[in-house]
Amino acid sequence: MRELSPIVSNWRSQSSLDAYLRKYGIPGISEVDTRALTKKLRVDGALKCCLSTLPLTDAEAVAKAKAWHDMAGSDYVKDTTCKAPYIWSGEDLANHNTVYVPAGTTFGLPHTPAKRFRVAAFDFGAKHSIFRKLINHGFDVQVFPATATAEQIKEHAPDGVFLSNGPGDPAALPYIHKTVTGLIPHFPIFGICLGHQMLTHALGGETFKLKFGHRGGNQPVKNLETGKVSITAQNHGFATDPKSLEKAGAIVTEINLNDNTVEGLRHKDLPIFSVQYHPEAAPGPNDADPLFLDFYKLVEKRKAGKI
Repeated sequence: MRELSPIVSNWRSQSSLDAYLRKYGIPGISEVDTRALTKKLRVDGALKCCLSTLPLTDAEAVAKAKAWHDMAGSDYVKDTTCKAPYIWSGEDLANHNTVYVPAGTTFGLPHTPAKRFRVAAFDFGAKHSIFRKLINHGFDVQVFPATATAEQIKEHAPDGVFLSNGPGDPAALPYIHKTVTGLIPHFPIFGICLGHQMLTHALGGETFKLKFGHRGGNQPVKNLETGKVSITAQNHGFATDPKSLEKAGAIVTEINLNDNTVEGLRHKDLPIFSVQYHPEAAPGPNDADPLFLDFYKLVEKRKAGKI
């Protein structure tokens, strides 16, 4: 930030920002000309940087930044995924243990569907709120690491497959592309963020790095099939190539109104769809929450033999 105010003036405040960050071990930087930084990024796009608490010279810091590997081509999923499959029904995601919650617990929703389905959820760096949403909307969640094979998923015999968010370059994950390709003919699939990009590659499409990533909770997205515009939460630096989707038998369903990049897709014939943004996040109204219900209905139809 440009300047950290030493004054705490809000009547609801219980501590200063500095005290809060120190308490939870969160780093922060002040006395930065944020406007100059914004103007630089506006011209050059996302750049490498070096942040250090060590007494480095400017030249040493620049050298370290230049020596850092590029985001393109990097596999960060291997560092964030869980190590083994586990059942998720509570908050113990960090320990990857089975957690049982009292009957009737809905994590904030008034009710859940009476009929429940089993979903195999890939953890590429998944957020707790995604698993909560799946549970809220009628799914029992079995989480699998990114290294799980299509055969392992088939042995579990889920009713549907979910592909989570995660970090890094989606093109640098061929082992996941292969797995998802093997699952496409057999299960309804729903992907979010990196999961959307994994589905893109598994279908034979391509992704590319954006000059400016989409960040924050106020990104406008238009559904091309309904005309509805939603305000969405986003955090990604890569996007799907729409021309490659056409060759893969998929349809672009949603676009970002700021730059017209792909925000959603579905397959023309198979029960598969995905979105680039985060429908589990609420930038205000829960605009995109119905996507989880759409997934439930898709699985329900598949189980009934209607698709």
